[in-house]
Amino acid sequence: MIEPSKHQPDPHMRQEDALDIGDFVYAATGARVRRLTMPDGTHWFPAVDVCTQLGYTTPRKALLDHVPENHRESLETLTGSHGLGIPAGREWRRDLNLIDLQGLILLVSACTKPECAPFKRWVAEVIETVQREGSYTLEEAEVQPSEPGAAIAYAMPEQVAEAIVRLEERNLQLDEQLAATQHRALALQEQIAATQQEMVETQRTTLTVIAQAMERIANRLDVLVTDRPVPDATAFSVQPTTETVLADWRERLSVTEDVWTVAVVIAPVLVEKGELRQPLEAIAARTGLSVHRVNECLRLLRKHACIHPMGAAEDGAPVYVLHRR
Repeated sequence: MIEPSKHQPDPHMRQEDALDIGDFVYAATGARVRRLTMPDGTHWFPAVDVCTQLGYTTPRKALLDHVPENHRESLETLTGSHGLGIPAGREWRRDLNLIDLQGLILLVSACTKPECAPFKRWVAEVIETVQREGSYTLEEAEVQPSEPGAAIAYAMPEQVAEAIVRLEERNLQLDEQLAATQHRALALQEQIAATQQEMVETQRTTLTVIAQAMERIANRLDVLVTDRPVPDATAFSVQPTTETVLADWRERLSVTEDVWTVAVVIAPVLVEKGELRQPLEAIAARTGLSVHRVNECLRLLRKHACIHPMGAAEDGAPVYVLHRR
């Protein structure tokens, strides 16, 4: 035998709900939240669902602040007290916190969302009427059930009905806004896809143009290499002589007397030894020129690519070699 719930009256005293509990909760929270109806007719709601709809950021704190302990229970404890199992589905966890209808009303009363105002006013009206007249009577519906024993239907209180209508209209507006947003998002995605396709085509065209240009350049290089005359190998095998070096230098620059004097002194050394390591003072002594003038003559020979500097010797004298064309 199932023991009566400690939160609710004896199940043998169960009566039909005067209000549709789904509409009642919708008017209070503005949403259709999950509901667990026990065999004794009591209704329980996941605290996280109610807190989310009412704007509470921390459900656990909201329960501790606004809902007494005897109006909240864990799912496993509640179903176990009635000998029932855990409802199927991943969202119904064993440790899920539930609140009864009175706990839901307490959370609504503490909520500051404007959507809860009509429901609060109706609750205030009920309390005021009970205090003044000793009871609160719902208006009976125009059409009453004709069958014996059938449950009596009651008209929805005007304040709650108006709140439900406004919430339904608000939901319809939100649905329309969501549909419009989704339509714009879809159009934007199509535009992005088209732009990306254009970029791919542009890149493909650019790569094709670059490949064609590189091919033309490669063909041109092949033509240039093919048309270029092959140098005579004997030109590199002929050893220079003092006479050929001096003749070559005459062709490269206008030889003054001083330059020619220096050239005649250094040309034999460059031909025989392959390099010139004599200090400027030694060349000046052999030519009768000043060190400054010898340096000027060597600079002129370097400028016209007759000789090429190769650093300095151990004693600091400059080292020169013949410049080969």
